[in-house]
Amino acid sequence: MTKIILRGCCGHMGQVITDIVKNDGEAEIVAGIDIFDNGSCPYPVFASLAEVDAEADVLIDFSSPKQIKELISDAKAKDMPLVLCSTGYTKEETDFIVESSKELAILRSANMSLGINTILKLVQAAAKVLAADFDIEIVEKHHNLKKDAPSGTALAIADAVNEALEEEYDYVYDRSGRSEKRPKKEIGISAVRGGTIVGEHEIIFAGRDEVLEIKHTAYSKAIFGKGAVNAAKYLAGKPHGLYNMQDVIG
Repeated sequence: MTKIILRGCCGHMGQVITDIVKNDGEAEIVAGIDIFDNGSCPYPVFASLAEVDAEADVLIDFSSPKQIKELISDAKAKDMPLVLCSTGYTKEETDFIVESSKELAILRSANMSLGINTILKLVQAAAKVLAADFDIEIVEKHHNLKKDAPSGTALAIADAVNEALEEEYDYVYDRSGRSEKRPKKEIGISAVRGGTIVGEHEIIFAGRDEVLEIKHTAYSKAIFGKGAVNAAKYLAGKPHGLYNMQDVIG
């Protein structure tokens, strides 16, 4: 049984994960962390990890990038593995996370979906075969409340493609001010914001007389919660180091 502390437990994703764990015979949430306890959680809620007095194997953070340094500091004091599900970290914060993984087991992913993380492998395989003769474009769509653009997932997909292509490609986010032929070694990334779209990512390999499209559509945020729980069960008991969802899916 994997015992979990859930940070951001009173938020929407916190409630989604709480419901998922209720039906998971291999996991249990023993405590939550939130700045405001609205009484919706069937377990004790604390203001910070430092205040949690329950024994646990791993912490899932599905809150926000805020106070990440405080969280990691508290986690080091308890030697508490962290599953970080938030996006929007600054470069300084990302560097801090990477450095901290030398003293802590940390799993971080821009997207917790098992489907998206399978796509990361698929686009790498496709890029190695097609890149010489195909242009590469990524289009992502999200709801109108999402603040960051492009999405962390779109950037993760672009990074996966670029890694397969020996980091030779540049990212282009806007063509409005350009009047030139499309350079070969670039990856176009477009963001759409509207309505209540949960999440959609499409990778387009456009060649002469043929187009290959790889697409993932999220119909519910439950897929991210399920992935986070799987990640927590994977990370519990692992040695210090930096992990991602690619490790989880194998």
